[in-house]
Amino acid sequence: MRLLDAAQVRAALEPAALVAALREVFAADDVHVPERMNLRLGADQQDTLLVKPAWRDGGWLGVKIATHHPGNGTRGLPAIHGTYALIEAATGVPVAVLDGTELTRWRTAAASALAADHLATRVVREHLLVGAGNVCAAVPACYAAVRDVQLTRVWARQPDQAETLAAQLREEGVAAEAVDDLRAAVRTADVITSATSATSPLILGEDVSPGTHVDLIGSFTPDMVEADEALVTSARVVVDVPEARHTCGELAGPLRRGTLTEDDVAVTLADLASGRDPGRRDESEVTVFKSVGTAAEDLAAAVLVWRATTSS
Repeated sequence: MRLLDAAQVRAALEPAALVAALREVFAADDVHVPERMNLRLGADQQDTLLVKPAWRDGGWLGVKIATHHPGNGTRGLPAIHGTYALIEAATGVPVAVLDGTELTRWRTAAASALAADHLATRVVREHLLVGAGNVCAAVPACYAAVRDVQLTRVWARQPDQAETLAAQLREEGVAAEAVDDLRAAVRTADVITSATSATSPLILGEDVSPGTHVDLIGSFTPDMVEADEALVTSARVVVDVPEARHTCGELAGPLRRGTLTEDDVAVTLADLASGRDPGRRDESEVTVFKSVGTAAEDLAAAVLVWRATTSS
């Protein structure tokens, strides 16, 4: 059995190939994804343990064990850590253990890029990143596989973190700058990607301009929220998987209060990838992609890593 560390996972996940792998898995009908185990840890119940299995008929089986500790930013650590086991489905033989943290951040960014390929306008002058963590750092490379972004702007609660990520992106060849006025940056953005652990809205619907695509990555529990109700009730909302409607704060609250209906949030990323839904309908439409992550993404990314590392 092979042990594949973060550097090996990163080297194997070429963004365009990863977006293509996710497009294929979301359009497929042979992927099995049981309900994930989601356990709150500690006295304050803020930390989370997740266990996420998936398999494909006649193919691979995988299980990710992940933790989410939102206070890790103060420790200089990523909020999410994970380990992934890749197993031959036919025999049950484990073939590899992969760094699940690196796997998670790249498949998350690639899923957002896949959604943006269907929902964002063709011309993206400004892409605003809300947050400066590991996931946001991976987003520009994945978006480059689907859109030519002219300028990437970065906002974070800690301005020095935004400056650090902007500088890192510039070193990677991305035109990037840090901003300190979030609301002003939201008003001029063509695409907004938010990947934070916020529990109160950062993105306000009144600030979002017509034609903007908003990508909400961070929240995956009902008490986490990155955008306000005004945005999700006025935009066209697409979810990565059906359970996102009731597991994230942006949608669970409005659905419970009746300001959103199930029909309002019926379209999934599988509908876009398979062509069952056309995606963006006009240039002025505001679109929202709300993702909570799915084990199908982890499996597709892990298989891509396995094939790349075993063929070299």
